[in-house]
Amino acid sequence: MLTYIKESVEELRNNITLPSRSESSNLMVVVAVFSILFALATWGVDTVFSNVIKLYFDYVLN
Repeated sequence: MLTYIKESVEELRNNITLPSRSESSNLMVVVAVFSILFALATWGVDTVFSNVIKLYFDYVLN
């Protein structure tokens, strides 16, 4: 287990490169935009399904 941890730390130090601050900011904006779009799409589908279910039960009960 100790060898695994040592190798993991070694790999993090030698093989990982972090993006620049500007690239990180750009990626953050992309993630935020897609998150908002996905949330709106989910809200839209939920609204449509709830209206369809409401119409169905109004039809069945009347």
